[in-house]
Amino acid sequence: MPSETPGTATSDAVEVINPGGRGGLVLVCEHASNHIPDEYGGLGLTPALQQAHIAWDPGALPVARELARLFDAPLVAARQSRLLYDCNRPPEARDAIPARSETHDIPGNRALDEVSRRARIARIYQPFHETLASTIAATGGGTGGGAGAGPAMITVHSFTPVFAGRHRDVEIGVLHDSDSRLADAMLGIAPQHTIRKVARNDPYGPEQGVTHTLRRHALPAGLVNVMIEVRNDLIATPDDQLAMAAMLHGWLAAAMTALGVARREREETCRK
Repeated sequence: MPSETPGTATSDAVEVINPGGRGGLVLVCEHASNHIPDEYGGLGLTPALQQAHIAWDPGALPVARELARLFDAPLVAARQSRLLYDCNRPPEARDAIPARSETHDIPGNRALDEVSRRARIARIYQPFHETLASTIAATGGGTGGGAGAGPAMITVHSFTPVFAGRHRDVEIGVLHDSDSRLADAMLGIAPQHTIRKVARNDPYGPEQGVTHTLRRHALPAGLVNVMIEVRNDLIATPDDQLAMAAMLHGWLAAAMTALGVARREREETCRK
């Protein structure tokens, strides 16, 4: 497990990087770590599988960290593998503690009893989401890009180039649930900010249950929000991660500014 560094607030389950950030948004990385504490015996997986995408989102945390720096925003990041508990799934979801991920069985999750399941929820899921809620509340004085009360919320993920034997052509997914404001703004200006192949709700969408964090925290509060998925071969090196973060920063900043301008125009029209 990484040690605490200056500018962070940490616990066993969750780390808040740049907790005092005043950039008007909150960044989230639910699949930041592949750490499995020793008492779980690696969930019965080989070392190679513990490093594989099934255990975390490779490259996502460095991109999110750099975005936190560029935006001067707090970043809430999970500190344990999603195979122990996927913080982007509610406790009732079958894949919150997967017995099988992609094509791999997870022996340590097979036939998990209710007591063990509840222990993981209490140890990982609850602290993560309580910390995210308190971070959003503490950042409530931000502008949210001028598009609504409270901070904007942006979650950062990565995905594999090949899944179930099929190559994925999409390079950056712009995902949303019922609130598409920020996604619409990003997609509308995408050609001005990236040469990558961009798609809406691809390679995943809300029908696959991947927008739980947005549903729990952003939608009820009316926070502008989006989920970013980056194909992990594009962020495999530190240089690639910095370049991707820089591009996303400019793109997101322009989209949030556009939302603010659109809101002011609507307000002026209503006053006339």
